[in-house]
Amino acid sequence: MKIISFNVNGIRATVKKGLYDSIQEMNPDIIGFQETKANVEQVKEALSGVQGYELYAHSAERPGYSGTAILSRKNVLSVSNGIGIAEHDNEGRTITIELEKLFVVNCYVPNSGSELARLEYRQQWDKDMLAYLKGLEKKKPVLFMGDLNVAHQPIDLANPKSNYNKSAGYTQAEIDGLSNFIKAGFVDSFRHLYPDTVKYSWWSARFNSRTKNVGWRIDYCLISPSLLNHLSDAFILNDVMGSDHCPVGVTLDI
Repeated sequence: MKIISFNVNGIRATVKKGLYDSIQEMNPDIIGFQETKANVEQVKEALSGVQGYELYAHSAERPGYSGTAILSRKNVLSVSNGIGIAEHDNEGRTITIELEKLFVVNCYVPNSGSELARLEYRQQWDKDMLAYLKGLEKKKPVLFMGDLNVAHQPIDLANPKSNYNKSAGYTQAEIDGLSNFIKAGFVDSFRHLYPDTVKYSWWSARFNSRTKNVGWRIDYCLISPSLLNHLSDAFILNDVMGSDHCPVGVTLDI
């Protein structure tokens, strides 16, 4: 089973930049999108030409902001939007599908923002999301994927020293937040298989950053430890264009 996460930075814009062809080439069983920037009907319209998948979408109350969606060609037993906390759920950041052997949680984690204005909120989000995932895990294993908006280790961004505790996504509070997921048992699939590989999943639109590969790895697939025996690969698809992020994913023998 190939499962992919892709922050599209606007689903309608990315469709115009070749998303259909990218989906066909990647050939995922499940693909989760973040930052769709569209309501549910707009997402359905944008992806209406994709054949062979069922679509599930969750949009923010604020038009053109945030939003998540999942395409699945695997049988979905149940779908839920949000994590049951209104403060978090009104931005359309989380959608969960239940499959026969696992939950797939697709998430667009809040950015702490310029001048770290939302850092305190982000810390609460991390705590609440971890509690949500651990609740799901009592029923069956969990794959938690998406734009988690944090570089976890110095290897995960091109300029760690200049960004540490200054830039959203690389403050100690955010690093600790992700570390808490790891301490709770979740495994960073890519780093587990490739502990020393330098690869990024997001590049600033400024300064020709993608061409120079001055990026950050902020998109992840975290898995329950019971899925480790089924993990055959984890990957970052740098060659897939259309967004300021690139897709990341895993292949599970399950």
